[in-house]
Amino acid sequence: MPKRAYLLVILAVSQFLAGCAGTPQPQLTPIGEVIPADVSFAGRWQQQDPGNEAATKIRNAEQSAAGGLDDVVAAARRDRGSDSGRGKKGPSVHVFLETGSRLKITQNAYGLFISFDRSVVEEYRYGEHRMISVGPIGAERVSGWRDGHYEIQTLGEEGGFLTETYALEQDGQVLVRTIMIKHKEEQTLSVRQLFDRLE
Repeated sequence: MPKRAYLLVILAVSQFLAGCAGTPQPQLTPIGEVIPADVSFAGRWQQQDPGNEAATKIRNAEQSAAGGLDDVVAAARRDRGSDSGRGKKGPSVHVFLETGSRLKITQNAYGLFISFDRSVVEEYRYGEHRMISVGPIGAERVSGWRDGHYEIQTLGEEGGFLTETYALEQDGQVLVRTIMIKHKEEQTLSVRQLFDRLE
């Protein structure tokens, strides 16, 4: 094969492979370990209007990710030995999203412990960067302090990207939680929840 033809073949193959690469995968980087001065989420919190639009959006996004009316979160926890890809249409990162109308938050020098409706407790270590799993579904997680709020980023194996933040408003009497999920550059969920301090 002439040298010129050989170079054209190499160029064509490299362009084809570049086109197949698709959208670059998000990368997680560690978030701050230092607690901002006078910021404490510790206490009990009650969601304002727990049956509101935010709850509906979360349920609809879970059902869409599951491929229909099956709740992907409940299914993954109920059948931990099942094939994680069966019936799934959207990002499996939904299984790592906990919700509840009542929160109890414990905060110490090393991490946050958030109890959702007294049934599930999530632990977040400041500056963490680790692998997590729910049954057969795995993900990469970082969490830490950024600009006075706490941020949790979870990256699913298929590229689903979950971001949660917690912040205080109204002199620490209102806890604001934001939730955002992206999949293949498309935002599939964006909600804001407000919680009143009970103690």
